[in-house]
Amino acid sequence: MLPNDLSQLGHAARPAASPDEAVLETVPYSRGDGPPAIVRFTCPEFTSLCPVTGQPDFAHIVIDYAPDARLVESKSLKLFLTSFRNHGAFHEDCTVMIARRVVEATEPLWLRIGGYWYPRGGIPIDVFWQTGPAPEGVYLPDQGVAPYRGRG
Repeated sequence: MLPNDLSQLGHAARPAASPDEAVLETVPYSRGDGPPAIVRFTCPEFTSLCPVTGQPDFAHIVIDYAPDARLVESKSLKLFLTSFRNHGAFHEDCTVMIARRVVEATEPLWLRIGGYWYPRGGIPIDVFWQTGPAPEGVYLPDQGVAPYRGRG
């Protein structure tokens, strides 16, 4: 049963004007016994803006996390990620901001993010961040994004 306080799932909702205004909603999760589950979100068409030129930047974002008592609600995550389309920030700032917001909202046991950015000025930039070591006993697959060789 879903909580009644969700404002986006099951309702008409548009992306916020900026990531700071976006709301990441969560739902309760009962993780049970044994090793934690790893949940993966993949956003292969992430966009933001270069803070200097205003030109679009594109990335393939992969978020892996081990939830504890809260799951990030996926529609709110999609709307949060979409709110970056008009947001000017460097690749490193966008990637880490996404991770920190998910951590703040869900308080997971563990989280890692890979931001695989397409070239700007001929140089692809890949950004990785995690909260610490992965929990013992979890199945942790490779993020599945090949090193840059004309990604796509």
